[in-house]
Amino acid sequence: MKIATWNVNSLRARADRVEDWLRRTDADVLAIQETKCKDENFPWELFENNGYEVAHFGFSQWNGVAIASRVGLDDVQRTFPGQPAFGKPGTEPEQEARAIAASCGGVRVWSLYVPNGRALDDPHMPYKLDWLKVLNDEAKGWLAADPQAQIALMGDWNIAPQDDDVWDLQYFLDEGLTHVSGPERAAFQAFEATGFSDVVRPQHPGPGVYTYWDYKQLRFPKKEGMRIDFIMASPALAARVSNTEIDREERKGKGASDHAPVIAELA
Repeated sequence: MKIATWNVNSLRARADRVEDWLRRTDADVLAIQETKCKDENFPWELFENNGYEVAHFGFSQWNGVAIASRVGLDDVQRTFPGQPAFGKPGTEPEQEARAIAASCGGVRVWSLYVPNGRALDDPHMPYKLDWLKVLNDEAKGWLAADPQAQIALMGDWNIAPQDDDVWDLQYFLDEGLTHVSGPERAAFQAFEATGFSDVVRPQHPGPGVYTYWDYKQLRFPKKEGMRIDFIMASPALAARVSNTEIDREERKGKGASDHAPVIAELA
């Protein structure tokens, strides 16, 4: 079985590329982030015409997550228990469409679009850290209840957990940018302490191995990227991974997302 995750940065804008990619790669399950659409304008037929069931969670032109599967799509769950909502000071917090789960071919797949902290002193930063903590607490419970559970936490984590996951760490530190701060990295490492592992890194170590390149300043041709998209697998699932890939080619050409798909094949 082949599972993948991809932040498409607007599904409707990339519909043709997503369809071509599914046909070319023969993926069984695709976790999608940043669909940027509501259920009523989600391109359901794109997936159904290609043999996939699909579940979507989206409120507006922002965020949005989905799972497409041709090996079953059961027990769909939108948000995880206790998922924090965001509200600026003085406003009522609102839930965002950032997490959806489904059971696909015996694997509990989560499509996750982790909040971007925006700036170290921005209200989104404590929201991001709280969001990750609550998710990790839930994940601990899942593994405690069933140590053999096959779970994939897939998506755009908006964290570069190691120094070689960014093209120039000193630039990020000098500018006081997010994604590389101590609290963010500690939040990512907490999942590793829980038992989840990045199944792609062992086969594709850095530096220079990225999943995201900003559209600005010609970051992609300059090879100035970040590794922020991950397939974090539970121990039982990680043991099944036979091959992994970061499809850098999909970042090329007209109309590409700023993220590349990340793929894992399961024995």
